[in-house]
Amino acid sequence: MEVRLNKFIASTGYCSRRKADELIEKGKVRVNNKVVKEFGLKINPEKDTVEVEGKVLKPKDKKVYIKLYKPRGYLTQLGKDRFGRKTLTDLFKEVGIKEKVFPVGRLDYESEGLLLLTNDGDVANLIMHPKNKVKKTYIVEVKGRVNLEKFNKMRKGAHLEDGFLRPDDIKILKKKKNSTVLEITIHSGQKRIIRRFMKSFGYPVVRLIRTQIGKISLGNLKPAQWERVEKDLLPLPKEKRRK
Repeated sequence: MEVRLNKFIASTGYCSRRKADELIEKGKVRVNNKVVKEFGLKINPEKDTVEVEGKVLKPKDKKVYIKLYKPRGYLTQLGKDRFGRKTLTDLFKEVGIKEKVFPVGRLDYESEGLLLLTNDGDVANLIMHPKNKVKKTYIVEVKGRVNLEKFNKMRKGAHLEDGFLRPDDIKILKKKKNSTVLEITIHSGQKRIIRRFMKSFGYPVVRLIRTQIGKISLGNLKPAQWERVEKDLLPLPKEKRRK
């Protein structure tokens, strides 16, 4: 049976479908030893040989879903960093994650908290796709005391360089002497969106922790701890949960 090339790559657990498209565009995918750049190309997994970045891919049957508390000081990427910073590959070795999984979305180097891992590219694509509007909740500590006027403006949203962001929910949890702790829920996935949003109001982020994605929360996990998650708990459209 023929399947789209990007879907096949995702099904092997190598990466998400979106990342597969990027690799195809960059000429890093070969089919039967020929570089291909056609996103819609269909292949027969039983007859065609697919290589990505020099590695021959084979379908995987068992799907794995993991929630991880990513500590600060780790890049949300696999492999080595050219500047010598620690990546998820280093963290996996340290905490004993042996499955070949990749991150669903990202967390900044200085951010921490909930990160989903899987080898299921289709599921990763569903969670990350903007149309599904999967909500993510963060605990944010910012420098300075947020006054009522600024807080009300935050609730209404802000224009950033890549678009308008209005939080799905935002509340003040605690005011300290020189900082404020807030809880903010958004469904946007742009890079460093929370940090840029808070900075636009004059409040640089001191600490940022993601606590929830959809209905999946950190629970009792501490930094560098992880546990497996059942697919039915993942933030997927209802018709996709049991397929």
